[in-house]
Amino acid sequence: MPEIEPDLLAAAREVQANAHVPYSGFHVGAAIRTRGGEVFVGCNVENAAYPEGACAEGGAISAMVAGGERLIDALVVVCDGEILGTPCGGCRQKIREFSDADTVVHAAGPDGIGASYTMAELLPDSFGPEHLI
Repeated sequence: MPEIEPDLLAAAREVQANAHVPYSGFHVGAAIRTRGGEVFVGCNVENAAYPEGACAEGGAISAMVAGGERLIDALVVVCDGEILGTPCGGCRQKIREFSDADTVVHAAGPDGIGASYTMAELLPDSFGPEHLI
């Protein structure tokens, strides 16, 4: 696994503090580094109508696309709690849209990076844009 730059973890932690989580209290932050070297962040945003909330990873991906980038090099997800959190199934598919099999996803908790995965490990035999061409 490639080394995680401290600034990517710091960016995920910083945005995690901005999460809007009045219902769960579970703060999540995500930071993406693109192949072009840009960093984009997102945090989870809950809504009283629960299905209308947004995950941190999706927010970071939206910021990346809005910023004109399309290819994720690495992603850090920081969650609260004692059990290490990884992207949910929906976010794994969203990440897959803008990554390749070797894209690295790091899962972090209060003590730092706890695990690192390639996209192929997180979403094996995945369906991607190339299937629609």
